[in-house]
Amino acid sequence: MPQMATAYQPTGGAVPDWLNKGDNAWQMISATLVGLQSVPGLVILYGSIVKKKWAVNSAFMALYAFAAVVLCWVSWAYKMSFGEKLLPFWGKAGPALGQKFLLKQAALTATTQYHANGELETVMVTPWYPMATMVWFQCVFAAITLILLAGSVLGRMNFKAWMMFVPLWLTFSYTIGAFSLWGGGFLFHWGVMDYSGGYVIHLSSGVAGFTTAYWVGPRVKKDRERFPPNNVLLTLAGAGLLWMGWAGFNGGDPYSANTDSSMAVLNTNICAATSLLVWTWLDVIFFNKPSVIGAVQGMITGLVCITPAAGLVQGWAAIVMGVLSGSVPWFTMMILDKRWRLLTTVDDTLGVVHTHAVAGFLGGILTGIFAEPQLCALFLPATNSRGVVYGGIQVFKQIVGGLFIIGWNIVVTSIICIAIRFVIPLRMPEEQLLIGDDAVHGEEAYALWGDGELYDVTKHEQNYSDDPSQGKFESSGATQVV
Repeated sequence: MPQMATAYQPTGGAVPDWLNKGDNAWQMISATLVGLQSVPGLVILYGSIVKKKWAVNSAFMALYAFAAVVLCWVSWAYKMSFGEKLLPFWGKAGPALGQKFLLKQAALTATTQYHANGELETVMVTPWYPMATMVWFQCVFAAITLILLAGSVLGRMNFKAWMMFVPLWLTFSYTIGAFSLWGGGFLFHWGVMDYSGGYVIHLSSGVAGFTTAYWVGPRVKKDRERFPPNNVLLTLAGAGLLWMGWAGFNGGDPYSANTDSSMAVLNTNICAATSLLVWTWLDVIFFNKPSVIGAVQGMITGLVCITPAAGLVQGWAAIVMGVLSGSVPWFTMMILDKRWRLLTTVDDTLGVVHTHAVAGFLGGILTGIFAEPQLCALFLPATNSRGVVYGGIQVFKQIVGGLFIIGWNIVVTSIICIAIRFVIPLRMPEEQLLIGDDAVHGEEAYALWGDGELYDVTKHEQNYSDDPSQGKFESSGATQVV
């Protein structure tokens, strides 16, 4: 009798006894959904929500970051985030590339939880699928964090400086938050709740993005004054991918296709929908116009706010969180941003400090208020965890955890920016800032002239160049042939 190929045998070989095919399939689907949030989701969103002259640069910053993170992640950063403990906030660096490591059962070695007296409280996290699945799932989270950060510096950061920034920030900032809160670090064992990245991803990207924007400097004056989206419909397409992809973002974090993942997905959509509606209502009440871009911002703040709480709160709490995530970041972006000197001075292109830092910290605090004990028991390593509504003191831990992420990101991001500045300017030269994509990449999102033809600014969009003295530029790049 001919033997069945090993991959198709019901047991042994490619199907070890510990493998749960359903969990493995859901985890890889979740990873793919989160990956699609970045590529093409945020690539499309960034390329369309910015001024036309920055469409290519903005989309490419996102695409480049995704690719760079993948290589850095498997080379050293995964084990710094989820490997053996080196320091209370950092894991030991090492590659995640060999089959002996990748094909064994997934395990987060530093996550075993003990009581104060040394007795075992919660066993090590060991999902029922291979380490390769875990490495890839966590990789797409790391990648989207860098892409979200990029939203603060679109339209002026030197691309070569961005190429240096991505691996440095991943190594010295992201891995710290990931290990501290998820991988078995001191905040994980203390019981700080971050279900799916309200702190690790959103608070850190918002704070680090704002800090980077400070060091890079502002866009040219004309861009700050007038920066209309070049394609609102494509912005909605990117936002839709972001929203639907969040099912994997929050639904994959129980590391299993279980009841808690279902709860997380439902709560995610409840909060996002509520937040979008509240933001739109506020736009109508105060500005008399329902803004599509505003609705996208409200959707994002809702998704961000529920992320640290997704599988830990009840549906009614998700509605309350949606109301707050649609109003508090709206206030900071639409009102406070124009009145607080720090916010007006620092040029945060897409307002990431509002949509991610404010919404992420708000979500973390609200998690400490609304976390339901039975749901907490399904997910958290620290037993008897509960929110203030149920008699707990969790909100204090949430505030401390958030302040650690904020402080670390301000300091480390500043050090990285200063170090890069010694090697290469963080900001593009003025001539590139005036022209945009064609000067930076030799490519245009919307090419309207032919091969070898001189570009005459008077014959095309008046606002393409911010300097009327700029004469003719020779067309260059792949998109010149139309």
